Amino acid sequence: MTEARTLVMEREFAHAPDKLWRAITQPHLIAEWLLPNDFALADGHRFTLRSPGAPGWSGRIDCTVREIEPGRRLSYSWNTGGEGEAMPRFESVVTLTIEPVAGGTRLRMEQTGFTNAANYGGARHGWGMFLDRLEGVAAGLD
Repeated sequence: MTEARTLVMEREFAHAPDKLWRAITQPHLIAEWLLPNDFALADGHRFTLRSPGAPGWSGRIDCTVREIEPGRRLSYSWNTGGEGEAMPRFESVVTLTIEPVAGGTRLRMEQTGFTNAANYGGARHGWGMFLDRLEGVAAGLD
């Protein structure tokens, strides 16, 4: 069995921690930087992220909130593919951690569970785009 890899990306934002927290926990804001969703900030809440998809994959990402530390940390499962889809099941966990730093906030995104290079590469590319868009969403918050 292949050892699972973890993708970690850190980015500093020139915005207060509460702005980043709002952007990663409010469904309409999540839709602006990540994907359309039915997220709720509640432990154990099951929600779906909707990607445009690809051949053999519906674009559905099934998630469950696993951990909430208000204003600091949010963790949820991130599961794709499997039953009824050409894409094999991929199960992972995304953890977003917010830390105040001089001049703003550091966001650490960690996604665990990668067992193949294609999923890892796709996630690395995707999260780079998502975090770029998160900057714009946070900048627009009052």
